[in-house]
Amino acid sequence: MTIIRALHKIEDGGEAVVAQVTLAESGDMFCVEPHETILAAALKAGVDLAHDCKTGFCGSCRIRLLEGEVAYDEAPLGLSEEERGCGFALACQARARMNLRVAAELMPLDRPEPTEIVTEVLSVTPVCADILRLRLRPTGGMPAFLPGQYVNVVTQSGATRSFSIASAPSEGEIDLHIRVIPGGMFTAGELPELRPGARVDLHGPHGLFRLHPEDFRPLLLVATGTGIAPLRAMLAALKEEPDGPPVALYWGMREEDELYMVDEIAALGAELDDFTFVPVLSRASEGAHRAGYVQDAVLADLPDLSEHAIYLCGSPEMIADARGRFLEAGASVNHIYADSFHFAHNL
Repeated sequence: MTIIRALHKIEDGGEAVVAQVTLAESGDMFCVEPHETILAAALKAGVDLAHDCKTGFCGSCRIRLLEGEVAYDEAPLGLSEEERGCGFALACQARARMNLRVAAELMPLDRPEPTEIVTEVLSVTPVCADILRLRLRPTGGMPAFLPGQYVNVVTQSGATRSFSIASAPSEGEIDLHIRVIPGGMFTAGELPELRPGARVDLHGPHGLFRLHPEDFRPLLLVATGTGIAPLRAMLAALKEEPDGPPVALYWGMREEDELYMVDEIAALGAELDDFTFVPVLSRASEGAHRAGYVQDAVLADLPDLSEHAIYLCGSPEMIADARGRFLEAGASVNHIYADSFHFAHNL
C-alpha cells in the first residue's frame, strides 16, 4: 500500500475511523468512510470534484494535500513520483487515513451537458492495418462539445464504448478513430458491418480533456496511436483563432504505414501561424521520420518545458513516463493535461 504522509494523524487506537475532508478554497466539508475513495465520498455528498476516468489513469481528479495522509491499494499510473513528492494525490484512488484539508478543483461549469445523440454513418474507412475511421452526421444538428472530449457509442447490446472526437464542432460531423481489437464485440464485430446511412446512437460529450486557451502558453501536443484524434480536433479549432499560440505536435507510432494522418495534420498545421509537426516511429527503419519513443524526441528538442501547456494523449505507459520526465524538465504541474487510452480486450 502506498502512503503519502502529512500532518495531524487521528489517534484512534488503530481502529478504522470516518475521516473528514475540508476543501481549502470554500471551507466545504464531507466525510469519508474507511472503505471509500475520496472521490466517491465527495460525489455521494454532492461535492462535484473534478474527475473523468475514475481508474487512476487520466489524473483529472488530482488534489493537493495540505494536511493529512492518504493511502492507495496500488500506486496509480496517473500520478508521477514528482507529483506525489509535492503532496498531490488522486481522489479516485486515494483513501483518507485521517482528517484532510485539500486544495481541489470542481467540475468546470462551462462543460456541455451530455445528451443522447442520434447519428447516421457517412463512411467507415480503413486508414491502416488495425484502425478504422468512422464519420458520423448528427441527425438533429451538431451537439455542443469541446475539442478534446469523447462520446460513448451505444452498441447493439446496449453496452457503450468510448472514443475521442477527432473533429472540431464547426466541421459539422463527428469523426472517430477506432483501433480494431481482435475479437472485440464492437470494433471487430459491429463496426466493420456499418454502411452509409446506418443509424448509430451516441451519448456525450464526456471528459475534461480539452483546450485551455486561458493558459496563454505555447502548446505541446503529444500523442501515441489513436491519441492523435482529440489533438486533431484541437488543431482544427485552433486554426479558427487568428492570434493562436505556437503549437508543436509530436505523434508516436510503431511503423511508417501507421501514420495515417500525416498529410491531414500537416495541412491543418499550415493554417496556423507557428506550427511544428514531428512524427516519431518506435520501430523505424531507414526513412524520413524520427526513430525512438515520442517522449524522448520531445525532450531532445525541448529540454526546457517550463513555459509550455502540455497535452498528452495515448497509452498509459507513455503518459506516465512523459508526465514524470516532463516535470523534471521544468513543466508546470498545473499545465499538464492528459487523456489516457486504456483498451479493454472485449471492445
